[in-house]
Amino acid sequence: AGPAETKNEAAMSELVPEPRQKPVVPMKPVGINASLLGYIGIDTIIEQMRKKTMKTGFDFNIMVVGQSGLGKSTLVNTLFKSQVSRKSSGWNREEKIPKTVEIKAIGHVIEEGGVKMKLTVIDTPGFGDQINNENCWEPIEKYINEQYEKFLKEEVNIARKKRIPDTRVHCCLYFISPTGHSLRPLDLEFMKHLSKVVNIIPVIAKADTMTLEEKTEFKQRVRKELEVNGIEFYPQKEFDEDLEDKTENDKIRQESMPFAVVGSDKEYQVNGKRVLGRKTPWGIIEVENLSHCEFALLRDFVIRTHLQDLKEVTHNIHYETYRAKRLNDNGGLPPMTVETEENHESNL
Repeated sequence: AGPAETKNEAAMSELVPEPRQKPVVPMKPVGINASLLGYIGIDTIIEQMRKKTMKTGFDFNIMVVGQSGLGKSTLVNTLFKSQVSRKSSGWNREEKIPKTVEIKAIGHVIEEGGVKMKLTVIDTPGFGDQINNENCWEPIEKYINEQYEKFLKEEVNIARKKRIPDTRVHCCLYFISPTGHSLRPLDLEFMKHLSKVVNIIPVIAKADTMTLEEKTEFKQRVRKELEVNGIEFYPQKEFDEDLEDKTENDKIRQESMPFAVVGSDKEYQVNGKRVLGRKTPWGIIEVENLSHCEFALLRDFVIRTHLQDLKEVTHNIHYETYRAKRLNDNGGLPPMTVETEENHESNL
């Protein structure tokens, strides 16, 4: 090889780029050890949220549905340990049974431990009390949808309120008559129609009219009938968010539902203690005693463990379903009123 060739080879070797090194892959972030770098304070967000909630308070709207004489008012009074039912708003037993289903909403503010709750009890006198009860759930379904509509209209306003008043029904207690046989066609029809729009919690009313064996058998029969008819009650299986929720809710669905309850707002002295109960010829039925009835389970479920979830399922599932359908039916927007049209034009 001549000197020219050696020169060319040297030039070529200079042109060939060196193999590039692979870029360094950044390591996954490692949890910062607070003891090394000092306390940051992220955990105070929980306290901040608690303070804010305590200032603003929150809404909870509960509906009671069932035939007359099943103790609906008494049970709600017992749940919230105060006179929150229709009895306290001038309703009396001499009044005639309404010819159609009426809707009566009574609002109260309850405060406990510095937390304010605006509780609304929605009563449905006249439900299931007629000879012909065909479609008697329609006024109830209409009322529930009207509350969604009211919320939606507020939400799509250009100048909307910072905090939209929430009148949506978060929970519907459906009272089943303690027959010990099976559900009536009316019970099945109501729950079939309404379970799609509201959280239904079935309860067996006046459970003290049955023996323990009858109660257990009736609960199993009701569960079976709801399953056969494809009726979903709260907590719905498909909304369980994780394994912990699923385990807890499966236990409720398979053992507790429907809650067999007894309500009473009368106090009695039992073994030196004041208890809520019902006096019978053979003794006092203690409302909060689990060996007497499941009232305490229902109260813990509705108020102490699932109240926030009832509100969230109402907002994220039932209201969202209504909202999507409503906007879809109107080509994406609710029908414009004259006022919103003028606003729209002035904005343009």
